[in-house]
Amino acid sequence: MKKIFATVATAVALCAAVSVQARPFDAIQKAGSINMGSEGQYAPFNFFKGKTLTGYEIDVAEAVAKKMGLKYEWKAVGFDALLTGLAQDRWDLVIASHGITPEREKAVTFTVPHYCSGGQIVSLSPSIKTAADLAGKVVAVQTGTSYLDHVKKVPGVKEVKNFPTDEAARAALGSKRVDAWVTDRFVAKEMLSKTPKAGFITGDMLFIEQVAAAVSKGNTGLADAYNKAFNELKADGTIGKISQKYFQEDVTCK
Repeated sequence: MKKIFATVATAVALCAAVSVQARPFDAIQKAGSINMGSEGQYAPFNFFKGKTLTGYEIDVAEAVAKKMGLKYEWKAVGFDALLTGLAQDRWDLVIASHGITPEREKAVTFTVPHYCSGGQIVSLSPSIKTAADLAGKVVAVQTGTSYLDHVKKVPGVKEVKNFPTDEAARAALGSKRVDAWVTDRFVAKEMLSKTPKAGFITGDMLFIEQVAAAVSKGNTGLADAYNKAFNELKADGTIGKISQKYFQEDVTCK
């Protein structure tokens, strides 16, 4: 859902420059384990509970790996490094709320989407709820996200402030250093349920997008195997149960 890869050209260049190829599915099967990357700072999708990486996306990816007959290993890194790491063969798959965009599709191969969402306006004022209300305002977004691109297209926005994490962008709104924050609608829902007295108000959705895991560009064997396992888990209700656990609703794309 959330993010647009700001350095696609770099990623494409890395794909051409790095001689090591991403592991095809048969090599992963032979090894018996898949290496997966995520951010770990985007609750309730991927976050740390103590020292344990968890969240909707983590549970989904682990269920898919098990369905594929694989063990798994996780690596948590900064969001901007995840897709680039695919080109460097640092992991086999990443799952960290990457919205499917034409720019990203030039650099990676996406799996089927595991949820649909979009960017929602959050503020501390009931007068800031629509795109038009952002005119003359300072808006917080996370660096490298699709929110940045969409907010920049809103007419009249005074300034878009980038923050290294979504939590830092939220904190900027909470301390009134910005007028609004644009984040995933399920992140906003989670935040409101945990801090109902913080004064945050949710407004309109700026855009809707499909969110998927990603593998190295052209690694269709792995993507196909992942898709098959995911679709089987969706059909048998496993994905729905995971969704209900974190959101109390089905967040998969209809």
